Amino acid sequence: MQVQGYMYPNEYELAWSILIVVYPYITGLVAGAFILASLERVFHVEAVKPTYRLALLTALAFLLVAPLPLQLHLGHPERSFEMYLTPHRTSAMAMFGFVYLWYLMAVLVLEIWLDYRRDIVLLSQRTRGWRRAIYRALTLGSSNISAGALAVDERAGYIVTVVGIPSALLLHGYVGFIFGSVKANPWWSSPLMPVVFIFSAMVSGIAAVLLIYMFTTWVRKRALDMRCLDTIARYLLYTFLIDFSLEMLDLVHRIYEANESFRSLDFMVHTRLYLSQIVIQIYIGTLLPLALLGLVQVIKLGATARKRIYACAGSLALVGIFAMRWNVVIGGQLFSKSFLGYTTYKLAFATREGLLPAILLMLLPLPILWGLTKLLPPWPEREAEPAGENRAATLSL
Repeated sequence: MQVQGYMYPNEYELAWSILIVVYPYITGLVAGAFILASLERVFHVEAVKPTYRLALLTALAFLLVAPLPLQLHLGHPERSFEMYLTPHRTSAMAMFGFVYLWYLMAVLVLEIWLDYRRDIVLLSQRTRGWRRAIYRALTLGSSNISAGALAVDERAGYIVTVVGIPSALLLHGYVGFIFGSVKANPWWSSPLMPVVFIFSAMVSGIAAVLLIYMFTTWVRKRALDMRCLDTIARYLLYTFLIDFSLEMLDLVHRIYEANESFRSLDFMVHTRLYLSQIVIQIYIGTLLPLALLGLVQVIKLGATARKRIYACAGSLALVGIFAMRWNVVIGGQLFSKSFLGYTTYKLAFATREGLLPAILLMLLPLPILWGLTKLLPPWPEREAEPAGENRAATLSL
């Protein structure tokens, strides 16, 4: 009863599992967090400065985990290094390793090192024991923190960030390109697919940094910078509106074109994908957070109410983007290329490509981020304790 109608023999089992859902979801968080960080350095949006370093470390933590879903999905993960030894320039999948290494080593790690170099040098002089050895190694032999040297770091960091913006878009846009270039599958073969993936990545990354900033500030019992929080939420709203508009444009185009695959896709949306796409992705994960974020813009609310709305909207946005990834990856494999049959996806739990590994992979960046913040603190050394009304609002959240 798992198959309905006519299916080709190679379509009984789905080739891509939930791990391929997790992979673009994690890379999207990386790209979105980096774009948020670039607002302060490149576009001089000073309001988001409190989250600049936190966004960079968040991007690094998720980027370190990004290849792991692909490694678990491979039948022989020990052979993955061969893509570097025998590059295949005509394969988008094979070129992922080079795109990943470029963004990790030449962009993200370099920018973090340039931004933290002064702090690393000072920490190598103040700390003792094994921490001092780590910080001395991170200085890479450069202990010059004069005004001229720091100015050079600032200029170099600006250039790296400018280069990093298209690199971040390339990192996640190529995932949409892979799906959009599969001409045999009408669910994916859309020229808007890379663009939709990029803007949905920005939505998820901005929402993740917003939630992490609120959580870390609450844990450390500091006052939230409401100007920063309001600005991030405003950019989240703008990006969300663009992303939703692009998805609706793609939907209207498919309805108007109504080619031979339209009846099959329409059946999928109204049956097997109704819960994940209509209910979770559109209603719960898109329209509801848009309404919440828009409510803050038209109605004057107190700080506590805005914080709770931002936390709810950010969480729903992450759920909606994950549902979008699920509908693209899994939904695109549930119908036959003959348009005469449908299959189902049975999600196992404690298997190599089951639900448990997927949950662990999505949670793994959080302890990595915790370790990075202990090694390279993203907040100022001296912060005043929240007092009065701000402290009460923070504790009440």
